[in-house]
Amino acid sequence: MGLTRMSGSDANGSVIDAGRNCWRVAHADRAAVIVDACDYFRIARQAMLNARHRILLIGWDFDARIQLERSEEEKDGETLGAFLLSIAKRRPEIAIDILKWDVGALKQLGRGASMLFLGRWAMTKQISFKFDSAHPAGCSHHQKIVVIDDAFAVCGGIDMTGDRWDTNEHRDDDPCRRRPAGQPYGPWHDVTMVVDGEAAKALAELGHDRWKVATGDDLPPIPQDNDPWPEELVPQFRDVQLAIARTRAECGDVAEVREIEALWLDLIADAKRFIYIENQYFTSGKLAAAIARRMKEPHPPEIVMINPIRADGWLEQKAMDGARVKLVNAIDGIDTANRLRIYTPKTKGGQDIYVHAKVMIVDDRVLRVGSSNMNNRSMGLDSECDMALDCRLTGNEGCMDAIAALRTRLMAEHLGVDEAVVAAKFDETASLIETIELLRGAGKTLAPLVLEQPDAVEDFIAENELLDPERPEEMFEAPAKRGLFRRWRRQTLR
Repeated sequence: MGLTRMSGSDANGSVIDAGRNCWRVAHADRAAVIVDACDYFRIARQAMLNARHRILLIGWDFDARIQLERSEEEKDGETLGAFLLSIAKRRPEIAIDILKWDVGALKQLGRGASMLFLGRWAMTKQISFKFDSAHPAGCSHHQKIVVIDDAFAVCGGIDMTGDRWDTNEHRDDDPCRRRPAGQPYGPWHDVTMVVDGEAAKALAELGHDRWKVATGDDLPPIPQDNDPWPEELVPQFRDVQLAIARTRAECGDVAEVREIEALWLDLIADAKRFIYIENQYFTSGKLAAAIARRMKEPHPPEIVMINPIRADGWLEQKAMDGARVKLVNAIDGIDTANRLRIYTPKTKGGQDIYVHAKVMIVDDRVLRVGSSNMNNRSMGLDSECDMALDCRLTGNEGCMDAIAALRTRLMAEHLGVDEAVVAAKFDETASLIETIELLRGAGKTLAPLVLEQPDAVEDFIAENELLDPERPEEMFEAPAKRGLFRRWRRQTLR
């Protein structure tokens, strides 16, 4: 089976509409969702060891100094940079192509060992390391894509960089959770998705197109004769149709793409019982308006969001946290049944776990994993890529149990209880909110997000969306034309 066009008129009622809310629908023989970077880095390393022809890495950030596999006993294990050099030395027939957002090049200056690796890579014929500057000013290349032999591909939220590695336990003081220079960092939660078959080929095409736009060069074709799927990775889904959705800003001859925004809005509107979301931000007026519209209904769906307690970094906090407060307060005025709840995960010792994942599960019949956040930038400015599995697409009818199992697994990780306990409580209550409220407690748990009112600086930045525009031209608009609720009003009028 290959690439397929699906539309909203699908006989099973799927909202997937290729050409509008997704780029295309492609078949995967196998698909798996990997939770947290400890497992992902290990799986990615195994897949790269299985490569025969090409390893293509595309990301927002990339740090050659990180260790893909870590243990308390081995403090100075093999770095990613050394690992790729060893592949190039042992397997000279393998091309290794790496594309990194150009603004991230500034970070390289402060990474001494990483600069040394770049020099060694430059002297290695098989390795091409390029910076991606083919975007408007202020735009970010935010996709996180790995493709091996055009037959195994990763799409999700995890960059191969520092501060990402963590286990599912999110221990309070994990000695392996350290930056390359040795400084510790806090607990970090993330998710990515792995596919093969035509879905992997589609992501390869997306990566090849991006390489061409960024470098002006075509990646040469390779033989289609390898299966790099790691032996230890057990697929959660088999023989499924997956929608691939993108965001891309207009730049030169490259046209704007807003499929991700359309998919967000369609899935919010289509939910019957509940929406479970893990996301780094909540600052999109359009998405907030779509949620508010559902809250006005007599029997709205439950919406549970898992957010970090605050954005990562001072500047992001000023830009994103104040906007989240304003949007949530506006929804609260409409949500009389209290059907929207936002929680933040805590470690056993009460530390905040940073949520970097971008996951959406609707009614246990739609699963979506990717790089897009619930902010304006992901709707129209930054380059993004998400994948969605809708059980109503032909061939996906048997996937609901696997999606429910993934949701249960995520909730159990956050609540610090067994998956069987979460599943039983949800079966009893038929409610995400009641399940969480009955199971959360002391220790590792989900805590209701307490929203602090923004200070004057945060209020001004949030109200004027200074760091969260939706299109390149908005960064140069006068403050009088800006407004956090401008998109809310436009969406409401629609």
